[in-house]
Parts: sequence; C-alpha cells; structure tokens
Amino acid sequence: MSQPTTTTSTVLAPHPDRLFPADPAARRIARTVYQAVADAPVISPHGHVDAAMIAADVPFPDPAALLVTPDHYVLRLLHANGVPLSDLGRGPGPADGRAIWRRLAEHWDDFLGTPVRYWFETELHDVFGLDQQPSAANADAQYDHIASALLEPSFRPRALFDAFGIEVLATTDDPTADLAAHAQLRADPTFTGRVVPTFRADAVFDPARPDWRTVVAAIGQAAGIDTGTHDGLLAALRARRRHFIDHGATATDTGVIDAGSAPLPAADRERIHAEALRGDVSPADAVAYRHDMLFRWAEMSVDDGLVMQLHPGVIRNHHTPTLERFGPDTGHDLPAVGAFTEPLRPLLEAFGTAPGFHLVLFTVDETVFSREIGPLAGFYPAVYAGAPWWFIDTPAAIGRYRGAITDSAGFTKTSGFIDDTRAYCSIPARHDMARRADAAYLASLVVTHQVSEEDAVRTARRIVSDIPRATFKL
Repeated sequence: MSQPTTTTSTVLAPHPDRLFPADPAARRIARTVYQAVADAPVISPHGHVDAAMIAADVPFPDPAALLVTPDHYVLRLLHANGVPLSDLGRGPGPADGRAIWRRLAEHWDDFLGTPVRYWFETELHDVFGLDQQPSAANADAQYDHIASALLEPSFRPRALFDAFGIEVLATTDDPTADLAAHAQLRADPTFTGRVVPTFRADAVFDPARPDWRTVVAAIGQAAGIDTGTHDGLLAALRARRRHFIDHGATATDTGVIDAGSAPLPAADRERIHAEALRGDVSPADAVAYRHDMLFRWAEMSVDDGLVMQLHPGVIRNHHTPTLERFGPDTGHDLPAVGAFTEPLRPLLEAFGTAPGFHLVLFTVDETVFSREIGPLAGFYPAVYAGAPWWFIDTPAAIGRYRGAITDSAGFTKTSGFIDDTRAYCSIPARHDMARRADAAYLASLVVTHQVSEEDAVRTARRIVSDIPRATFKL
C-alpha cells in the first residue's frame, strides 16, 4: 500500500521515550520497567465497544466512522473549537466520512497537548502506518490510505482484536440485552479472545427519570417477572444479573449523580415504587429511592459475586439543546464534585468487610483520591481504587493518582488501567500510555530508593495482569 506524503505536514513519529522522566537515571529505569510490560496482553475490564461489531466481523465503513464519530473525547474537543456536531456525523441524514476527516485534520492543532492527540498519534502511526501529522493539505490522502487499509482482512474487527493483543474485553450492556453476540463469540472456536458483558442498569435507580417506568417494565418483561412492586423489581434484576453471569459477566457498572447509599424500610420502598409507577414521586422520595437502590445493588453483589463498579459525580447532558438535537454521549457530560466517605458509609457498614465483595470506586474529581478513595481502599477489604477515568485519564493524572493512592492503599487495591472507550483502535494506545506513565512513576520510586528496580518491574507486570484479574474476578 502506498504511503500518502506531503511536504507541508510535520513528521508523525512518536518518541520511544515519550512520558518517561527527563532525568537520565530515572529515564533508564523507566525504559527497563516499560519494556517488561510493553508487549503484555491487554486486559480491558471496563469499556464500551459493541460485542456485535466483533461477532459480525464486517469491515469498518470508513475512517471517520471508526476513529471520529463514535469517540466522544474527539467530538467534545472539535465541538469546543467551533465544529458543529452536525458536521461530525451526529446530525440527521448520511454522514460524509471524508468531510468529517477533513474537519479533524483542519483542527489537528486544537488537540495539541491533550491525551486525545497522544492516542490519535499512536493509532495513526502504529495501527495505520502513517508518518505525517494530519493537516488540511494531506487530509484526503490520509483518508484514502486508511480507507484502503480497512478493506484488508487484517483490519477487520477480529484480526485487530488479535493484533492489539487483547486478552479480555468487557463491554457495557443494557439489563434487557439478550447477549447473543457474546454467546456467539464464546461458541466460536475460531475466536480465541474473551469478550464479557457488564450489567449496566443506571435508569432503574432513579424513579424521577422520564424513562424509568418504561425501563422497569422492560426489565420485568425480559426476566418474566412482574415489576409492579419493588420486591418484584429486585427479583427481576437478580434474574437478569444471573443471565449476565451465565454469559460470562464478572461485573456491574453504575453511574449515579452521588454515592448516597442509605437503605429504606421495605414499606417505604414499596410506597415510593408505587408512587413512581403512577408518575407522582416527589423529588425527595426519588433521591431516597436511588440511595436505597445503591444499597440493594451492593447486597446483590454480595449474593451473586458480581464486582460492583461505581462512578458517581457526572452531570449528564449538561447542554439541553444538544441533547434534544443529537442525543446523549455527544461530549456534554461534565464533572461534579465527588464524595464517598460519608455517602457510602451505610453501604460499607453493611458490606465493606463481606467476603468476596468487590466495590471499585471511580471519580472525575481527583481531589478525592487522596482524601477519600485511597483511605477507604486502605481499610475496607471490599474497596478498590478505580483508575483515573474519563476527564482525568491523562499521563499527568495517572502520576498524581499513583502518588495519592499508593500512600494509603498500595498497588494491589487498585483496578488496573481502564480504557473506557468506544473508539476500538484507541485501546492499545490508551493501555500503552498507562504503562509508560506507570513506568515513570515506578522509576521515581526507584531513584529515591523507596523500591528496588526488581520490585518496580514486578509491580508493573502485576498492574497489567494480576491486579485487574483479581479486582474484576477475571
């Protein structure tokens, strides 16, 4: 395949020492630590790739549909720099992949210094063999190069799964999903990877949501259990969780606005449930119901063994006009202030020392890593510190996270890296970034004589393998 070239673009050549310390002694150690894990299999226990895409194994439609349109990280920054979402494949009508790619190339410098550009450069260079930075001058040539590659068998989803070195990939799935794609992959002897579902039932927590009654009814229908009572809903959820377990699930994933977990008496739960079904639940009762549901979620995890992932503190769909026109997951979810210690106290009083219970806490407010998540993980056997996620999955934030969490909880009470992505081709780039950032942090401990070089290498290997396996019961 011929290489697109241009005399107006700068060279695309990711530096072999990127993210390593400037100090020569620390940089040498970081290289050694990184090399020990550079080619290790990818374990991705929290992501948003569609299992049906891998099961079908059809060629990707075009470069923009693969690399731009599904990636809300990319959409957010392009939109912030004046590109309408309607120009990025999110409006009505067919998307023009070439036009979308041109908009990305025109705004390439707007990504400078961001992790998005770091991932993109790694993808374009390592996956697609490009050697020039995107620009308005070479946008069409690079688009044609990638489009041509996507026609080759080696760039179909399953071939890339193998090429990326993915060992385990967790998807995120609706509680009513039949999980047919997961079953197809498990039954296919030609597919040697492992794709597992994750149970995501956010809508059922909040009876103030306009779709709550529809969701509750759909869960009941999927489970074959009447959800007209709160007890019926809990029974239906248990049945659906079992369905997920039978299809390989090891975890749930929950996003709520806060981590409140105070339980309610059974009579109050039933009363609020009935009021919500009639459509007249009060705001205070809706909050109380949501907090009780988080408590019940932990109770279910203690019973069935599913790891409970929790990421509160995100204000969803901050811009109503964008939501109404383009829908969710289009870049306008924003961070809120986080809190865990007091909100989770009822849940942890009941289940924090329960054998086998794993609660992985994520945040987009990194001030809580040292103040709350680290100390919680440093006492409660059930609590694990989730990796920097979403707005803070950056090289600098990974270093701050390690410093904040390690002081209180060490390395073994963490989650391993979380790529949290819909952008399939960014998975290896994101994991490589985390391995480099962790190598830099471990090197800093070696040069200050806090750990030996041998321990640093061993810990790096555990971070990408033993730790995520143990935390997520993989």
